[in-house]
Amino acid sequence: MKVTYLASASVIIEDHDVKILCDPWLVDGEFYGSWAHYPPLSFNPEEFNDVNYIYISHIHPDHCSIKTLNRMNKDIPILIHSYQSKFLKNNIERLGYQVTEIPHNKRTNLKDNLHINILAADNCNPELCHKYFGCSTVEKNFGSTSIDSMFVVDNGQQVIVNTNDCPFPLAETSAATIKRKYEHVDMLLVGYSSASAYPQCFTISDSDKIKAKNKIIQNYWSFAESYVNLFKPEFFLPFAGRYILAGKKSILNSQRAISELEDTYEYFTSDSKINQQENQCVILNSKSSFDLDTKQISEAYIPIDNKEKQNYVDNVLSKRKYDFEDDKEPEINQILDLIPSCYSRYEKRRNELGFSSEMVIIIGLTKEKFLSISANGNGYQFIKKNELDQFKKYVRISLDNRLLMRILSGPKNAHWNNAEIGSHLTFERNPDNYERGLYYCLSYFHR
Repeated sequence: MKVTYLASASVIIEDHDVKILCDPWLVDGEFYGSWAHYPPLSFNPEEFNDVNYIYISHIHPDHCSIKTLNRMNKDIPILIHSYQSKFLKNNIERLGYQVTEIPHNKRTNLKDNLHINILAADNCNPELCHKYFGCSTVEKNFGSTSIDSMFVVDNGQQVIVNTNDCPFPLAETSAATIKRKYEHVDMLLVGYSSASAYPQCFTISDSDKIKAKNKIIQNYWSFAESYVNLFKPEFFLPFAGRYILAGKKSILNSQRAISELEDTYEYFTSDSKINQQENQCVILNSKSSFDLDTKQISEAYIPIDNKEKQNYVDNVLSKRKYDFEDDKEPEINQILDLIPSCYSRYEKRRNELGFSSEMVIIIGLTKEKFLSISANGNGYQFIKKNELDQFKKYVRISLDNRLLMRILSGPKNAHWNNAEIGSHLTFERNPDNYERGLYYCLSYFHR
């Protein structure tokens, strides 16, 4: 078998005349325009219309990229896990694709002797992946929820495991199931980085941002170590979660909790917790390959030139517009008219969960006007800037009103979760603690 790396979590796994394209995000501009690739991609999605299958692990746009899928051949069958929620399936089918749902942990023949086995990650816990709103568009209850998947491909002789960006603590049970079923793993594709708004979008000191950034990077390296030490693959490829911010938010790039791929490689190849003789780290350029038969890469890795990268950000990416920036600036009354129905949905969900908190959610509407939303049944109110001091426990969220209008209008237009991952929201909170129920309920604050 052969693995070709394209971008982020996008790879092609090939065995003889069968090709599986995994998690295709092959154009810039997901998360409402803020996510881009670096190095810039040298190909178009249409170049991969010869693949036999597309596997999509989960709903996030860097894995299920609508902008990519819209440009590809709709006759390519798409493989997903058979989730209880049909949110992912329905979204893909609306694009015109045929979706095959594969039951959990069922080794399924694709063609000849090539098999795929898809397993759901165990549960959603935003505290581990730092996606503060969770994935409430597909979560049915506030607790343990499968929204991501990993898979195994084998041809009867060689085994490749793809964990995409599932943090090890979330997927440990499923990973252990794979280990029991597949004694030898030839290659592991494993995530190594976080992709969230923390710490770059939070109002904390620069020193605290640096500490948080370094801690998260180390945590994700440790998650990858755990996968390597469980599967003991002959080779492992760090990938997924690789992106750079475009547009106005590009100024936040240096604060993201993401390491360069070559820094990750340097860490893993000098890591005493990994058996360097038996578990070899491999990194690839875009469109380069690793052949399991020859155990060779197609070309040497080219390290990132940080000066060239910054020039590209300054001269190209920073000038890009977000999807919502062509929208007409909403009148304040248009936003205010949506608030009652949004609050009704939010409050219904909060009551269903039995969640209550003294924290207040504050959303900026204008420089002088704010919306405060209680989390204990005390309703909402519109307040002036000079009234903000009355709140001692709060999370204050700032965002572009054009994006806010889209979010309040409903998930088909935009959603809090993707706005957060796209670094479009700015947070200030007191006390500086994460309260999952608060963000989970707010994710239902829409029409």
